[in-house]
Amino acid sequence: MSSEVVSFNWSCKHTWKRSAKNTAWCLLGCAIGDLGTILFFQLTKIPFPMLGIMTLAIINGLITSIILETIILLRQNLNFSKAFKTALGMSFISMISMEIAMNVTDVILTGGAILNWWVVPIMLIVGFLTPWPYNYWRL
Repeated sequence: MSSEVVSFNWSCKHTWKRSAKNTAWCLLGCAIGDLGTILFFQLTKIPFPMLGIMTLAIINGLITSIILETIILLRQNLNFSKAFKTALGMSFISMISMEIAMNVTDVILTGGAILNWWVVPIMLIVGFLTPWPYNYWRL
């Protein structure tokens, strides 16, 4: 029995560009639900525990990301069932890592569930960079 060593190439510029585009779409979907939830609680001042808000933000970010990716796939002529299953399966690990990274960044920098002009760009950058290598590897 021979053992085959598989080497992986991390230097393909085309794959980095494609994975960056996919990661950006995922980030947009996640950010809509995540930041929207945090902003809702921040503006309405509804008394709710910070951990509860962050949990809802993660769940809503996952939901909006799946919806956005499903719509993108539908526009590429996939039927709804195939588009939904693909959106759910192809990047769920990416979405979860993105959501956790964004919310941990928020907690570290603001104490959690607080959006302001300087924290949002940092959350988005961290949210993008965290799953990007995984998305490259998947492609």
